[in-house]
Amino acid sequence: MFNKILVANRGEIALRVMRTCREMGIKTVAVFSDADRTAPHVLFADEAYHIGASPSSESYLKYDKILDVAQKSQSDAIHPGYGFLSENTDFAKQVAESGITFIGPPANAIKTMGDKTMARQSMLQTNVPVVPGTEEPIDDIEQALAVAQKIGFPVLIKAAGGGGGKGMRIVENATAFSDAVGMAQRESQSAFGDGRVYIEKYLEEPHHIEFQILADQHGNTIHLNERECSIQRRYQKVIEESPSPFIDSELRQKMGQAAVETAQSCDYEGAGTVEFLVDKNKNFYFLEMNTRLQVEHPVTEMITGVDLVAEQIRIAAGLPLSLKQNEVSISGHAIECRIYAEDAAQDFAPSTGEIVMLQIPDGAGTRFDGAIRQGMEITPYYDPMLGKLVCWAENRESAINRSERALREFYIGGIETTIQFCRSVLKHPVFREGPYDTHFYSQYKNDLHKELAESSDKTMLVAGGTLFQHIEQLKHNSQGDKSTKKVKSNWVTAQKEQTHR
Repeated sequence: MFNKILVANRGEIALRVMRTCREMGIKTVAVFSDADRTAPHVLFADEAYHIGASPSSESYLKYDKILDVAQKSQSDAIHPGYGFLSENTDFAKQVAESGITFIGPPANAIKTMGDKTMARQSMLQTNVPVVPGTEEPIDDIEQALAVAQKIGFPVLIKAAGGGGGKGMRIVENATAFSDAVGMAQRESQSAFGDGRVYIEKYLEEPHHIEFQILADQHGNTIHLNERECSIQRRYQKVIEESPSPFIDSELRQKMGQAAVETAQSCDYEGAGTVEFLVDKNKNFYFLEMNTRLQVEHPVTEMITGVDLVAEQIRIAAGLPLSLKQNEVSISGHAIECRIYAEDAAQDFAPSTGEIVMLQIPDGAGTRFDGAIRQGMEITPYYDPMLGKLVCWAENRESAINRSERALREFYIGGIETTIQFCRSVLKHPVFREGPYDTHFYSQYKNDLHKELAESSDKTMLVAGGTLFQHIEQLKHNSQGDKSTKKVKSNWVTAQKEQTHR
């Protein structure tokens, strides 16, 4: 087993990985930029090293600096988290060549599955169904248009070298095709340094369902069932749950087997996710494979009791999986709400500033994976996700109710967040019924924002009363006079910001 692991990431995922390491008796090394000098993951780690300026291009994406820190700190392994360098083939290769263990799949598997067109080509050699589209990146607009017309509009233009909704465009007709390809290429180049895009048939009423897989170095590959990820905005997931309220046990078995076959086709090792689109008739198609830990992995952990980070570490250390497929059992239902520093009322514009008040929910079946604290500055340099609220209960209805209760207790003052937006989704009757698809947000946008406005007004009143009580308590604290003035001042500032929006 490893003695020391460097976590090549930041924020909530860095802290989440470090917590498991500590439980396993493994020392941790953090890396940080100028903006993250006093971030929670830095303070939690056993060691921490500065690697550059605030922009990720000058810090968290500089793998020469990260490798240098790994050597200096005598780290045995590097865990990449997700995002940044987690699916960078060159980084994985250089880590291995330096004699340090990369906690992730082999570079060849990342190359095959991380490149969306290569992944499609690979899947066409298996029994796994693939969404119709191009097998190569677009290099000739006229040829690409001919393909789009053959498979039929609408089509999707998608980035070959990345995901998360970046470099993606829906094209309804031939007239808009050329401009959409150009926009997708430019966005893909900006986001991933790779401007290649490809075409995929756009399915009607699609459900986005993914399967968690684990594969060790001894030929064992299993799946840990599915996550329903159809609540999306601009192709970004917002709320995930498991089990899916849409698929049945027969379809679950078929898709799970397809996920395992996908992993085996590229000699995969580690934790990964195979993503599928399922149409309204429950036909499923391979979408892509993410060769890393997913943001929504806690949903699977809550219903299976399996620590996926611990399994990643065990696999990288050469140990076999801790369980077999027939030992995977599902208990209850789990829902994850992603909490972003975004203003939902202003088309989800990023929100920056100081967190002047923080109230994180707790209670039975309630988990928050985050890396925030009161007084912390939220900067514009990184992804706006602050953390994930995950709630478990014995059934779906109870899990929804518990999640809504927890969101009602959740307050982050000083910046705008998506807490109330998540509440508006959970309260919507179509979500509660279950058979929603990826068009949920676009179809019910007006309903959601009406509910959002009403719930936000109530939350401001509750938060104001809570803060007043807090200030009164501080007045009775012999050392609280200065703190009271600061908190009161920040609350006034937050109210003024809210008024002027």
